[in-house]
Amino acid sequence: MKKVFFMVALVITSAISLVSCRETTEKETVIREVEVERVEKAEPVEEKKGILERTAEKVDKKVNKEIDEEIDKIGDDN
Repeated sequence: MKKVFFMVALVITSAISLVSCRETTEKETVIREVEVERVEKAEPVEEKKGILERTAEKVDKKVNKEIDEEIDKIGDDN
């Protein structure tokens, strides 16, 4: 019986010591307010084309001309 009492006392003592040593952490929540300006009727910004886009347009025009010439050679089926 003394051993059981000693073991219970040891368990209770160790449990209390573990719980009492814990640090409680508190979290702070910081809320910031940000002002946002609304822009009404913003003017569109001109987009400049890159070199690849300009080259693609030139190639597309040349290909379209060649396709039109081949269609003219073949003739219209309608």
